Amino acid sequence: MRSLLSASVSSIAALAVGALALAPAQAQTVQISGAGATFAAPLLQRWFDAYNRTVDPNVQVSYQSVGSGAGLEQYINGTVDFGASEGPMTEKYNASRYKSFKEKYGYEPLQLPLAGGAIEFAYNLPGIGDKELVLKRETYCGIVTGEITRWDDIRIKAQNPNLASRLPALDITWVHRSDGSGTTFVFSNHINAACPNWKGGVGTTVEWPVGIGAQGNEGVAATIKQEQGAIGYVNQSFAKLEQLTTARIENKAGKIVEFSPERATSALNAPLPENFALLVPDPEGPDDYPIVGLFWVMLYREYPDEQKLKKLVEAIKWTQGPEGQAITKELDYIPMPEPAIQRIFAELDKIKVNPNAKR
Repeated sequence: MRSLLSASVSSIAALAVGALALAPAQAQTVQISGAGATFAAPLLQRWFDAYNRTVDPNVQVSYQSVGSGAGLEQYINGTVDFGASEGPMTEKYNASRYKSFKEKYGYEPLQLPLAGGAIEFAYNLPGIGDKELVLKRETYCGIVTGEITRWDDIRIKAQNPNLASRLPALDITWVHRSDGSGTTFVFSNHINAACPNWKGGVGTTVEWPVGIGAQGNEGVAATIKQEQGAIGYVNQSFAKLEQLTTARIENKAGKIVEFSPERATSALNAPLPENFALLVPDPEGPDDYPIVGLFWVMLYREYPDEQKLKKLVEAIKWTQGPEGQAITKELDYIPMPEPAIQRIFAELDKIKVNPNAKR
């Protein structure tokens, strides 16, 4: 009896081993890490979540929304697989980081634009609804430089005759980013072009003459919502997601416009330079929304892990296909045009596997 039981157990074990040998090997999860722009965070997080759920459950992309400055530092230090920023690294912009990257890796950073977006003035004014407030250039320049300090200023009233009796006797609280930020880069690039009295320059961090700082687009949005009399700048997706009240503003052609994807698309309708670092500080079209920019993923030209590189390239290409661009439009970002996508794919296909790649 005992020997029969032993024989049965042995047979079952043998069958189990045989079945395991015939079973297909389970696919290994590929972990990909990125960090950077809060401007891009809503879109990147939606993209990669959808990719994991609907395309490849074995690819998990984690993205830290830490701001462009911190993301670029992690990219340079090699602690992430990709960075993201609305401010490119060139000899003119982010020059010290550009130099550090080239010295460490021996090649130019590979920065590929995946979408465009816009920046809106969001405000918290009791009794003033969404899109009711008009900010002409002299007004929003005056707020940013600290020359206009109260909401009942005669200049704001003159530009908003329908709101004159409702504009509160409140101090203006200007809210800006406290961290290194690509959103600040895009915003200051516009302010530098549009405002004659602006002395803060252009960068991911600038010297603000007035205001209070907050961390990330999330922090700026939260501060505006909490502080009556506050106004600040946020990415259009955060304005939508947080249901912030935003202003209509004057463009270079002198027309008062509100943000729309169509107006931002026309504003970004310019040829991409060879290094993809397109900047449009003050679009000239009659209907263009005036504060727009791209965001770039910052990639290496060599990766040590062939499987990780393959999966990263596949995921990025998916973001530029029909499913990815549907999400782009849903969140009010600006999809890249087809000629740009073909150039982006060509650059992705040039990335090499090198087991000794610096990281």
